[in-house]
Amino acid sequence: MSDEDDHNRTIKYGESAIGYIRKNTLPAYPRSYELWYTYSAGYNQGLNRAINDTIKSNGRISTDEMLNLYGRFLSPTRLGDRLDEVGTRVSREVEELIDSLKLSADATSDYGNALEQAGEKIKEIQDPQKLHMYVTHLVKSTQNAVASNRKLESQLLESKKHIENLQSSLEAIRYESLTDELTTLNNRKHFEVSIEKIIDQSKESGRSFALLMTDIDHFKKFNDTYGHQTGDQVLRLVALAVKQNIKTQDIACRYGGEEFSIILPQCNLEEAIEIGEKIRAAVMSKELVKRSTGENLGRVTISVGIATFESMDTAHSIVSRADEALYAAKNAGRNLVKTEVDLSAANDEENVA
Repeated sequence: MSDEDDHNRTIKYGESAIGYIRKNTLPAYPRSYELWYTYSAGYNQGLNRAINDTIKSNGRISTDEMLNLYGRFLSPTRLGDRLDEVGTRVSREVEELIDSLKLSADATSDYGNALEQAGEKIKEIQDPQKLHMYVTHLVKSTQNAVASNRKLESQLLESKKHIENLQSSLEAIRYESLTDELTTLNNRKHFEVSIEKIIDQSKESGRSFALLMTDIDHFKKFNDTYGHQTGDQVLRLVALAVKQNIKTQDIACRYGGEEFSIILPQCNLEEAIEIGEKIRAAVMSKELVKRSTGENLGRVTISVGIATFESMDTAHSIVSRADEALYAAKNAGRNLVKTEVDLSAANDEENVA
């Protein structure tokens, strides 16, 4: 997508955000703008659902409600606070485990010393009754040691369970931080990390990869005509078509509002074109029906741009070429797949002319 298209789209989101701030007579804090911009762009499904529910109940959103929603869904410290909480629980669990191990080590050491001393004393005991009493004492000490070890084993199993639960919490936080909630695809942050990683791997191995950039055709029309909920339905439809036509190792992301990016490791241009065509056809094959009314809204189409990795590429350069190919597909009539090769051919034709 061109810089001009990106500019126009984001300006509309910004104007919409200002409109919501005015409509609800809210102070124009930076947080207010961020919240309503995100709402207008539809990036955060949980936020949009919470705002819609609040407006449905109260007719508007107050400053306190807005700040509360910002804290719940957008605050930069939100994930950090949750990580701190899990980290504190992990530290506490480890400290308790260390204390238990120290107590067990002390008990084992005492028992070892007692056995060593007993070995010497038994040799000197001649009286059978005293020997019986001493052996009884050793048996009791052994039973205590066994009980202590069983208790430690139980504590270790319990600690293992707690740590596994905490690990699951960390995985959930990590998943949330790298996943787009609306489409359940990877988010822009995940894309930026992944593209850098695969570029490094490709430079080291000499193997290429392909990058697909896709954009929903006339997406603004769906939002403006039918509302954000229908727009969300369109995004989920496209995301599903993407998921159903890629492999496990491929990395599909929601790149922007209605843009998606797909990294195809160890994939050449011909294979990438085939995948792009499959996704395009899968999207177009589905008719969109408005859930609230059952109204048939027609078919959704996407445009696709493809670039393949070159040895001197950076993340910016390969994304730019894929974006240029996507823009060429838009200019050629939409609902098309175009590649960087098409761009070269078009430039050659212009030079000849």
